[in-house]
Amino acid sequence: QVLLVESGGGSVQPGGSLRLSCSASGSTYNGRCMGWFRQTPGKEREWVGTIYTDSGSIRYADSVKGRFTLSQAVAQKTVYLQMSDLKPEDTAMYYCGTDAPRTSWYGPFPCSITRSGYSYWGQGTQVTVSS
Repeated sequence: QVLLVESGGGSVQPGGSLRLSCSASGSTYNGRCMGWFRQTPGKEREWVGTIYTDSGSIRYADSVKGRFTLSQAVAQKTVYLQMSDLKPEDTAMYYCGTDAPRTSWYGPFPCSITRSGYSYWGQGTQVTVSS
């Protein structure tokens, strides 16, 4: 069982920046897909980006590409989401998710970009972008 804890949310003006953290504990960090999703009331949870911890391979949603950057600190079992040039439409609860470690997959990227591909979730951290 893996435990995920997000932190770093807050309120920021448009154009500002925030860095979210997702710390994993309780199970192996290696070979995991660590994904960030966001959700606003009444809407589906939207994929933001994912990093595969073994290779550091990363994918982003088009809506955040060029503004958001994923990184990781392997020794600390922590994934970061650096968000820049924030817009009001980025306002949401941000969640970190993962699934069981994987060592085989089809295609160029090991990880799912849909919510169904993630079984474990943190409690979320709120990001509000407003002037």
